[in-house]
Amino acid sequence: MKRIEAFVQPHRLSKVVTALHALPHFPGFTVLNAQGQGHGRGTGGSFIYSRDAGLLLHPRLVLVVDCEDHEAHDIAMTIARTAHTGNKGDGIVTILEVSEVIRIRTAEPTSSPMAPGDGDGA
Repeated sequence: MKRIEAFVQPHRLSKVVTALHALPHFPGFTVLNAQGQGHGRGTGGSFIYSRDAGLLLHPRLVLVVDCEDHEAHDIAMTIARTAHTGNKGDGIVTILEVSEVIRIRTAEPTSSPMAPGDGDGA
């Protein structure tokens, strides 16, 4: 099983969610509010810290998806394509290995987030 974490600009969320809903076996997602700072070395960018300017954090959303291994690449690419604006700060998508899932309602381990008990929520 895989976990996909995508750091996206807030104004792109509705387009990303619409694209994910169009996938044939989309397993669901969780959205978290986040603030952060990239390394600032994208095209035309550089980060220079200034005590006068203070700490500059940019709002982002973190989209979290747990899915089957064979679905991970398609889901990640759908997110990346849809969240893309071409501007600095578009975000990143990571794919991580998930070793175990325990469903809270039943306290039983499951090999898949889509195993019986669908709709329990993330």
